[in-house]
Parts: sequence; structure tokens; C-alpha cells
Amino acid sequence: MRVARRFYLGAAVIGIAGVLAAPAQLAAQGTVAIDSDDIGGVVTGPNGPEAGVWVIAETGDLPTRYAKMVVTDDQGRYLVPDLPKAKYKVWVRGYGLVDSAKVDSEPGKTLNLQATPAPSAAAAAELYPAIYWYSMIKVPGESEFPGTAGNGFNPAMKSQGEYLNLVKTNGCVSCHQLGNHATRTIPKAFGEFASGHEAWTRRIQSGQAGLNMVGTMDRMGTQGTLKMFGDWTDRVAKGELPAAKPQRPQGLERNAVITVWDWSNEKAYLHDATASDKRNPTLNPNGLVFGATENSTDNVPVLDPQKNLAYEVKLPVRDPKTPSEGPPLAPSAYFGSEAIWDAQTTPHSLYYDEKSRVWFAARIRPPANPDFCKKGSDHPSAKVFPLETSGRQITMYDPKDKSFRMVNTCFPTHHVQFGFDKDDTLWASAGGPQSGVAGWVNVRMLEETGDEAKSQGWTPFILDTNGNGKRDDYTEPNQPLDPAKDRRINVAFYGVAPSRDGTVWGSSLGYPGYIVHLDPTKGGNPSETALAEVYEVPAPGYGPRGMDIDSNNVVWTPLASGHLASFDRRKCKVTNGPTMATGRHCPEGWTLYPFPGPKLTGDPGTGSAEASYYTWVDQHDTLGLGKDVPFATGNENESIIAFKDGKMVNLVVPYPMGFYAKTMDGRIDDANAGWKGRGIWATTGNRTPFHDEGIGKGNTPKLVKFQMRPDPLAK
Repeated sequence: MRVARRFYLGAAVIGIAGVLAAPAQLAAQGTVAIDSDDIGGVVTGPNGPEAGVWVIAETGDLPTRYAKMVVTDDQGRYLVPDLPKAKYKVWVRGYGLVDSAKVDSEPGKTLNLQATPAPSAAAAAELYPAIYWYSMIKVPGESEFPGTAGNGFNPAMKSQGEYLNLVKTNGCVSCHQLGNHATRTIPKAFGEFASGHEAWTRRIQSGQAGLNMVGTMDRMGTQGTLKMFGDWTDRVAKGELPAAKPQRPQGLERNAVITVWDWSNEKAYLHDATASDKRNPTLNPNGLVFGATENSTDNVPVLDPQKNLAYEVKLPVRDPKTPSEGPPLAPSAYFGSEAIWDAQTTPHSLYYDEKSRVWFAARIRPPANPDFCKKGSDHPSAKVFPLETSGRQITMYDPKDKSFRMVNTCFPTHHVQFGFDKDDTLWASAGGPQSGVAGWVNVRMLEETGDEAKSQGWTPFILDTNGNGKRDDYTEPNQPLDPAKDRRINVAFYGVAPSRDGTVWGSSLGYPGYIVHLDPTKGGNPSETALAEVYEVPAPGYGPRGMDIDSNNVVWTPLASGHLASFDRRKCKVTNGPTMATGRHCPEGWTLYPFPGPKLTGDPGTGSAEASYYTWVDQHDTLGLGKDVPFATGNENESIIAFKDGKMVNLVVPYPMGFYAKTMDGRIDDANAGWKGRGIWATTGNRTPFHDEGIGKGNTPKLVKFQMRPDPLAK
């Protein structure tokens, strides 16, 4: 394993002068040529043209609220392209500034704008991405672990890294952003408190996620963690500002065109969105985009980007006794005691297939499995590894005839992804490692026979620890290793990515966590013959969550340690035998790249405070940065982050502040239309849309499209 040199465009620390445009050398060169559907001009401030600031055009005249934003070039020029006919409010936002006055305009008009310098460092900091405020948290030192009753940290937390894994990607930030205005301050609706510790004691009980937050605090150590967060918000309340400051967009970052639509409703939140078939992103050109609403509602959002129209489709359940979300633990600051989440289906993720149908990981029934899944069944997979329960199954929706098909899977589903085989196999991850299996649906067989039991299978994860190249009798995770036998390990896929060679890759949560490789092609009966390999994340990395692979089967995964990690199995000297039991047998396969942004205060690691949720690899050049470019969700940077030619390209969504995605999808609407025919789609995925800019009721989830022009003025 090696840690790569830090290459990123978001500088950790620069002075206020560094975020202001240099005066003389940025003189604007004439006007900007526009078409009838563009708005363009020059942005200037007191010292001349303003380079690297955003120009935002927003309208409420379309069927759903719509905004498009671009970055000025080095002469302060901008061009907002391809705007639907409407009246727009246009303004300037940028680091070192406060928002300019909103000016009325329409497509086809030239509009020069005046930037407004921030009157103080505090005013400027209000526009910093969440990571800069989040980095102010003073984390407990390495000497505090293992935790004790005296220091308030859980004794189960054996190291600082294990603790930070939960403070970041696999605990707090797995559900929402930390560091935005809503979380770095205490809502007045909670009342008055003597200290931040007291305020956070009340805060974590709030709303329908209260039980989850209380449980996460308990895992970390409630009293020690409450004091940590309380100290943070106390210091913010007293006027302390981030030590690090963001750099304005540079290089490729200035070529981004970002479009935002409202969709869904104020009481819902989104997890994922899909725009096309990941295997062939030219399918469903200009078509509908669907979202998954997880625990919040059964009404999944749909956007027609041609008509700028958002609506909802209700997912069904097979059994009306399917459970739904319960009441809040304590009143929310925004919705009081109202139970705003009521989903039975809990749709978590979704993907298009080659027939432009949408497949959801969604619940259709209560947890108890049917008999064919359980011990005593003659189902081939149940005979190997019976399953008693599954928390989520599969639902397919066909937009053409508005029909649904539900599949009663024995295995739990979390993320779904289609393979490249003739059976059109749909692979599903399980989420947490508890199930210990990987599951699949043979879609071809399902459609030919209608037999959902016969068309599904699953397998435990068996390591070839005796090194003979095939699956044999195996020891269980709680038994001693036997050199004559193989070994079952208790992992499961969180992220899942089928490969063109028939194998499947995934990530497995935990500390330090694993990348898992499953080969179901050996022996012809995956339930009985599939073999697995696990590769533990090496120090200083830890905490994978989502993942993807490129066309060379190199795995890309974000880490809670603040790194983007790659793993290349081709570099491994050992792929079976007894040394693979721990997963530590191929450190040479790993490379860690630090994410943009500052570190948490007191974190001795080499990564940033970024707590990226998922990685998606652009295998088909759907954005235009090239094939096999990996993208990570910049959940604290309020961005998506591309890793291009050894550098991080940080594509920040400047409006509304609080952008937080859990994955993305690509689509090529027209391969012959240059940048205009390509794009990446992502939905805001935080459970708290009421935390985003404009805090409170009325905020709805957003669907965001990213495009990359060849230059900042391309039309």
C-alpha cells in the first residue's frame, strides 16, 4: 500500500486575500457572445473582474423550480447556457463575497453583474462549504482510547480511528451533513441551554431519526461525544471561525454547468436517483429520472427533464402488514411531533435495465421469510445457507405501461446492480455484514417462468484458505482455522459492482473494513461453489462505504479516513491460501489519495475531514472527462469529486448550500452533441433537506445534473 502525494484543487488554508480576485491582470476583454437561450456578461467587483465565482440563474415559472449555475473565467466573464424560456433572478455567489443583489433577466440578454465583497471574515465564512466548519470539531486524542467510564467514550472504541469512523462516514455523516448552518448552531425551537453539551443532549433525540442518533452516540460513548459536539457549537456561537478557507474553482472546475430541479416534497428525503442503464448509458435518452425515498415515503419522485416537470409514483407492497416508520422520539425543531416519515417500501436504491424499466431495492412484506428460504427447504441456496428474514426485497416499475412487478427475495437488498451476463443477473448488496450472503435474481429466468423462487439464489462468502482452487468443507467464523478446510467469513456487500468477467466486487462495512471479491463462475453452482476473497483496508486508511469498479476491475472506494482508495488485484502476490484469512495479504494492491479540504482538529491521519459516502466510476465517459474516471460524493465539500490525471476536481454545488449525494448515475442523451449530450445525475441524499439553505419547512430534495464544457464560455 502507498499513500499518494496530496493533489487537490481545494486548498487547505489561504488568506482572505486569496479568495479575492487579483485586480489589474483580470481586465475583462469585451462582451460575451450569447444565443437566444443564454444569459451572459461580466462580473466585476471593486478591484475589477471577479474570476472563479458562480453566477446563478433561478426561476419559479416552470412546472418545478429550476436553477442553473456556472463559474466565471479568469476575466470575470460568464455564460449560462440553454435556459428554458422564463423570467430569472440572477446573482453572484463566491468565496470572499456575500451574495449580490438578485437581478431580473431573461434568456437572450447580456447582463453584467456587480459582486459584493464580504464586509467581514464572519460574513465570508457563511458561504464556506460545510467541511470548513466541520473541521473545527476537536476530536479526542489517541490516548483517550480504548474509552473508559471516566472519559465518557465507549470501551468498545479501541482506537481513535475506530471512533472517527463513526464520527464521519459510518456514523453521523452517513445520514446527513455536519458543519452546515443548521448543525453548527442550535435551533431556537429547542429552548435555552446552559451549555452545548446540554443542547446536544436534546438535539440527538429530535425527529424520526432520534433513536438512530441516540444509538450512534451510544456506540461512540454518549457523554464524551456530546461534550465534543457541545464544545464545537459553543465555540461557533462565540464567534470562532474556520481556520481553513476554500479556494475558488480552478481549472476544470470552472467548466462545470450545474442544473438543479426541485422534486419530491418537504417531508421526504432521497437516497439515490437513476437516469439510464449503467452498462449502456445511451439508453433512455432525454428520458425520465427516478428517485428512491428510503424511509420517508412510498411516493418516489420522477422528473421529466424535457418538460421540467416533477411528479410522484407510489410503490406498492404485497402484504398490507408491511411495517412503516414510527413516531419521533422527541419533537423536531421543524415539524414538531408530526411523524413525517411513513414509508412501508423503504426504497433504498434503484437502476434502469436495458428495457428502460426501473428496479428498486424495496420492501414488499414483513421481515419473516417464506418457507422456501428457510432450513428444511429444497431450494439449492437454502440447503447451503438458509435465511430466516430479509428486511428489503425488489420491485420493478415499467414506465411504459405503469406496471409493477415485486420479487420476494430471501436475501436482503440494499443496492442493486445488473451484471453483464446472458441472464441479465441483478445483484443485490445486503447493507450491513450481518446476513453473510450475496444474493442475485436471474431476470431472464424470472421473465420466462414467472417463478421468483427458482429465479433467485444466494451464497455465503467462503475463502479458499486451503489453497486448492475450489470450494470445500469450511470452518465457521467462530471456529479455529483448519489448514485442510476453507473458511466462511461473516461479511456482506454494502456497495456492489458486477464485472464483465462474471465476478462481483463489493465493500463490507466495519473497522477497518474490507473490499470483497466474489467469483460465482467456478463450478457452475454458485450457492455451492462460489469462492470469495477479502482485502482489508490498510492503515492509515479505514472505513469504506460505497464502491465501484473501472473497466479494468480496479476498485475505487471512499474511506472514512478522508481518502479515496483504489485497489488493484492484479498487483497481489497472493490470492488464496491460509494467509488470506485475515484479508491483510495484499497491501501492495492499495493506494490512498487524500480528499480535498482540511482535517478534523486533532486528527493525526493523512486524509481530510471529507466523509464521502459512495464512489461511482464513469466507465463510458458520460461526463466528458474521460473513460474510467472515478467520482466520489463530496458529502462535506457539498460536491461531487472527480479524480482526473492524479488530481481531485471538486465540483461544488453552490446553491442551495448543503448539497449531499449518496451516489450518482450517468447518461448520454446524444453522443454527437458534444458536452450538451452528456451528464451525470445525482439527488440530494441527506435525510435532512430541512437543514439545507433556507433552513426549515418548505425545503424539498433536489435533483442535480452536472455537465462539463470545454471552457467556461462554451455555448
